[in-house]
Amino acid sequence: MALDLKAIQQALATALDDLNQAADLKPKQLVVVGASTSEVAGKHIGSAGTKEVAEALWEVLYNFQQKTDISYAFQCCEHLNRALVVESDYSFVQQLEQVSVVPVGSAGGAMAALAFKKMKGAVMVEEVKADAGIDIGDTLIGMHLKKVAVPVRSTVKSVGEAHVTMARTRPKLIGGERAVYKVVHRDETCD
Repeated sequence: MALDLKAIQQALATALDDLNQAADLKPKQLVVVGASTSEVAGKHIGSAGTKEVAEALWEVLYNFQQKTDISYAFQCCEHLNRALVVESDYSFVQQLEQVSVVPVGSAGGAMAALAFKKMKGAVMVEEVKADAGIDIGDTLIGMHLKKVAVPVRSTVKSVGEAHVTMARTRPKLIGGERAVYKVVHRDETCD
């Protein structure tokens, strides 16, 4: 069965638009991407990664980044302990600790390996606290999201054959019964 790369791209574009609508992403906010190209192709995660699928996903992800001015972190597979590919500028500004490894298809995954080649000044880091995320193929991105993660529902349930899960984050609600969570007028906060 031949892959319909256009349908895969359309599904991803729709999912990203749904994520953006729910998360109200701002320029420079971080979106973590976990993507199993094997799962997109209908195979078991980690068994049949393909540069062809990674290229198709990249095109859509790159276009979304150009439209929204967000930053990305691409999660590697378990063989690299779910390390992440980020741009060096983002790593510097966020003071992220870099690690020494280069993702390849067999250790990191096809999507992370391609992102490492395509991103401007790509570096590897162990952890981030992303504002939102998209998980294509049940790659388990939750460890890289800020607290508190909120599920985002989309009209898209899969990209290719891969199950899609998305989340946005929100600040923690702290306090008790007298706490106020929304400021109406700043001058009313101290009475």
